[in-house]
Amino acid sequence: MTERDANETVLQVNGLCVSAQNRKRQLTPIVTDINFSIAAGKVTALIGESGSGKTTISLACLGFARAGCVINAGEVKLGSVDVLTLSNAQRRAIRGKDIAYIAQSAAAAFNSALTLNRQVTETAVINGILTQTQANEKAISLYRELDLPEPETIGDRYPHQVSGGQLQRLMAALAMMCDPRLLILDEPTTALDVTTQIEVLLSFKKLIRNKNTSAIYVSHDLAVVAQIADEVLVLKEGREVEFGSIDNIISNPQHEYTKELINAAHVMPEQLPESRSPLVDGDGLDALPLLIVKTVTAGYGRSHKYLALHDVSLEAYASRTIGVIGESGSGKTTLGRVISGLMQVKTGSVALSGQPLDDAINLRDREQLRSIQFAFQMADVALNPRHRIAKILGRPLAFYFDLPQQAIDKRVAELLDLVELPAEYAQRLPRELSGGEKQRVNLARALAAEPKLIICDEITSALDTVVAKSILALLRDLQNRLGVSYLFISHDISTIIKMADTIAVMRKGRVVEYGTTPEVMTPPHHEYTQLLLNSVPAMRTDWLDNLQDNTFSNQ
Repeated sequence: MTERDANETVLQVNGLCVSAQNRKRQLTPIVTDINFSIAAGKVTALIGESGSGKTTISLACLGFARAGCVINAGEVKLGSVDVLTLSNAQRRAIRGKDIAYIAQSAAAAFNSALTLNRQVTETAVINGILTQTQANEKAISLYRELDLPEPETIGDRYPHQVSGGQLQRLMAALAMMCDPRLLILDEPTTALDVTTQIEVLLSFKKLIRNKNTSAIYVSHDLAVVAQIADEVLVLKEGREVEFGSIDNIISNPQHEYTKELINAAHVMPEQLPESRSPLVDGDGLDALPLLIVKTVTAGYGRSHKYLALHDVSLEAYASRTIGVIGESGSGKTTLGRVISGLMQVKTGSVALSGQPLDDAINLRDREQLRSIQFAFQMADVALNPRHRIAKILGRPLAFYFDLPQQAIDKRVAELLDLVELPAEYAQRLPRELSGGEKQRVNLARALAAEPKLIICDEITSALDTVVAKSILALLRDLQNRLGVSYLFISHDISTIIKMADTIAVMRKGRVVEYGTTPEVMTPPHHEYTQLLLNSVPAMRTDWLDNLQDNTFSNQ
């Protein structure tokens, strides 16, 4: 590894402008007049909501613009070389070698047909920097530095044979094989559950410090950025709104938008929300549960060979929210699939409004189907890209209520208004909407059936913090207005606390703690609940450094 002068400027960005170009070569600015520099061993964070230009800027630092976009002004100097003046061949030569990129989705970035080690070592071997033997040895060394299990043999596995957090760290190993001068991390922990996020952050921070590598860290969450960045560039609509040290940004923000990002960050609320009064029926007696899940065991494979749920029981009440919290693989989504009828049970039962539900969706009647709706995590996948919003929202109206077209059109407009979208959006395609807008359509489609219960499966995890905050506010408003119940699935306990009346904490397919939100959040906690609480970053720069190593050991 080449030693680098701590005062050396590794990257200098001056007057960077990126525009979208239509077929008539007319330009629409996306990023305008961006300026910043990064010294050796330092991390600069680009932060802002979706569409603020974060990824566009980080890709421009590779000399790359996405299809339909052009870099039309400015310079990006890596050391003394302006990356934007290089030929395509020269840019390819520095990518992976001098500048490395870690994408948000490692699962999409790795080739599922090749072993991990072949992919991690490929760049160094192809560029002639290392022999295959040397590359294998260096890969094992990086696996150790990144705290990966079985570093000598993990490279022999295929991508599907490791967890999401391990795959993200393997991508870091791939990026560091050639000791790049600049590392670009594009939302590398957004898709991870909170405990894994902290493990990966610790690994990235250790690697950057040990290698004295400079980095750009792209994120929408200031609480995460505070743990790894030295300086922060706050972006909105492709323009700089504030720039400064991370300490100054979080302790003394100057711009209103920066303050909005701080208020929307995924941090623990300062106090628990007030408990809502117990539900009563028309006779003034305690209301019966809307949903009862009783001792459910279920799994995958023939005869439920691989169990994902073990003896799970919980209840949900009308006009209330039950939060289901746990890390990836804890059984949260499997539970949602069982309740909705998308998955059958091995033992146990599910009842709605006192009536047992068949565990096979094709055996449920139309009224039972209508009463439970699913709002999926990825609206991009859940919405048919070929259908306009009017058709997407119109289908459940026609199926459940047999409405004529005129009535459907009127109800579609009402549904869009309900989720705070303009009526003219009915004629748009999903690709013409932002991530938050697509999630609102996702909710509108669930509401079209006028359900008693909506299963919300990680519906804010892929959204930036500002948009996620608005979606949570919308969910609460809809519950107050319509009386709908939510089964709210999440890996973020700070979000669950803000939303839920009762909480079920799940681990390895079992409910390990269950009760009202004040009961679950009042010490003493189950050790796993405590781990989840410890995994929520605080809005201060020393939080990650002060974590005890054993906090994230396997328990």
